[in-house]
Amino acid sequence: MNLISIPAFQDNYIWLLANQQGRCVIVDPGEAGPVLAALSQRQLTPDAILLTHHHHDHVGGVAEIVAQYPDLPVYGPQETAKKGANRLVQDGDILEIGGRSYTTIAVPGHTLGHVAFYSAPYLFCGDTLFSAGCGRLFEGTAEQMYHSFQRLAQLPDETLICCAHEYTLSNLKFARTILPQDRQIETYQQQIEQSRAKGVPSLPTTLQLERKINLFLRCHDTDLQKEIGFNSPPSQLHSVFSELRLRKDAF
Repeated sequence: MNLISIPAFQDNYIWLLANQQGRCVIVDPGEAGPVLAALSQRQLTPDAILLTHHHHDHVGGVAEIVAQYPDLPVYGPQETAKKGANRLVQDGDILEIGGRSYTTIAVPGHTLGHVAFYSAPYLFCGDTLFSAGCGRLFEGTAEQMYHSFQRLAQLPDETLICCAHEYTLSNLKFARTILPQDRQIETYQQQIEQSRAKGVPSLPTTLQLERKINLFLRCHDTDLQKEIGFNSPPSQLHSVFSELRLRKDAF
């Protein structure tokens, strides 16, 4: 398989997952132009579009792409029904597309109906889990997002996190304000600064790495808890997640 990231807007990535036969799946096409150009340049034919949630920067290109490929199935949660989805999915659905299976995982938080699609080792998680961070809580609660993170954390270490925005450096800078002595975060920030200076994407990342440098996956860490004001272990770990998200919102 060939994983392709297509830059869009200011910091979005649209993902293509292509096989050796020139067939591909398109994930979260916020705009059509870059996708159609990539399909033409690489001589790829889409088998389906996958939508993680309803925000315009993830669905805005659907209509124009479908106009070029009229029979193309567009899979998405109920909240994308008016945004171009013609095959509605829910938690636990398994999609068979181009010889691969994609498992639908409900991950509410950023939006209430947000889903992720997992086809080992690829996880297309939209605006839920970012490298070193998490999505804003526009519709859901911190508790919902915490539990969504716990579901994704059950996946194997080698899972490739294909999220939809280039937020890694900003997220690492925030993490350094919370844990300035953390050498793993410091070292990784230096690596990403170098790669971004060269225009190299920071994505995909691996779940194994994220367990180390993503504070939102480390709510159980007692040192982290103390740094953000929990002098005794909290009764609910989602309260740690909530405090981190509030601090990130103000960062």
